[in-house]
Amino acid sequence: MSGSQNYINHVALVLDASSSMSHLSRKVVEVADQQIAYLARRSRELDQETRVTVYVFADKVECVIYDKDVLRMPSLKQLYQVGGMTALLAAALKSQRELAQTAQLYGDHSFLTFVLTDGQENVSHRCPDAPAQDPRELVQAVAEMIETQEVNWTLAVLVPDQMGKREAMRCGFPKDNIAIWDATSTQGLEEAGQVIQQATEKFMVGRSQGIRGSRAVFSTGAEAVNKDTIEAAGLTPVDPSQYELIPVARDAAIRDWVVECGHTYRTGGAFYQLSKSEKIQPRKQIAVVEKKTDRVYSGPEARALLGLPDVDVRVKPDHNDDFTIFVQSTSVNRKLVANTRLLLML
Repeated sequence: MSGSQNYINHVALVLDASSSMSHLSRKVVEVADQQIAYLARRSRELDQETRVTVYVFADKVECVIYDKDVLRMPSLKQLYQVGGMTALLAAALKSQRELAQTAQLYGDHSFLTFVLTDGQENVSHRCPDAPAQDPRELVQAVAEMIETQEVNWTLAVLVPDQMGKREAMRCGFPKDNIAIWDATSTQGLEEAGQVIQQATEKFMVGRSQGIRGSRAVFSTGAEAVNKDTIEAAGLTPVDPSQYELIPVARDAAIRDWVVECGHTYRTGGAFYQLSKSEKIQPRKQIAVVEKKTDRVYSGPEARALLGLPDVDVRVKPDHNDDFTIFVQSTSVNRKLVANTRLLLML
């Protein structure tokens, strides 16, 4: 790629506007507007051009904004109205088919789509935008479309429960591009917005390192954290004389355990192993430890590797055979979990 080519991101939000979303409709607008403001800010900071498309779907699928410069986006307030059933498959097909007609001349173009739904597909077979009437054929059509998308396409979906996740997998969505959100409350929708923001951050930072698409936008597992992504993120190992990894033999408060192991506790110098889903604040540092060698990688790039934006965000530890994630503790009584490890910066 020649140096003069610019990065052009085409980000699409495909939003469920069926009747069951009515209790969340004001919040949907707020979360979508926040996401767009965030995209605008990061596009400026990373010097990437971002163009936004918004689809809403109920009985039919409607494009309400097409490929518009993120710096000139209106609020979705007037554009998001709820009512009807859930043409989820038709929405996935139409959004990707139409976006595929976008010109990709002169520049490094990449497409990122988030589909947000609170329910199961139930009306695509009657939808004018669907290519088939048979529900099974529709599932097949979505799976084939995802399978044949180019490397610079990323398609992710947020579903309300495990059943929705199974359905999405049956339609060919990559497992790590499916997230579950709590569709019963505005709080759940706010958290879904944070998940989208985290995935977008990971995507945009990846773009600036030459990564064009992802099949693991919601993952902290092996697809997201491995030798290649660590190298691509520009992470270098910490000098082994600067840290110690200490086994945690029983549940204990972090300061007590550090002192008991013969060290001095200083705030911010100890990192706990991420062992359950937690909220991570923007000022918390992250370290990644290679299991085989105990090599530690840390620094601002480690946050970028996980796509952590500069707002509070919930992160869960996904399965990874080779690397473990550690989070900086800034409290004295953070509960350490037995049979994990503690990373102490000396």
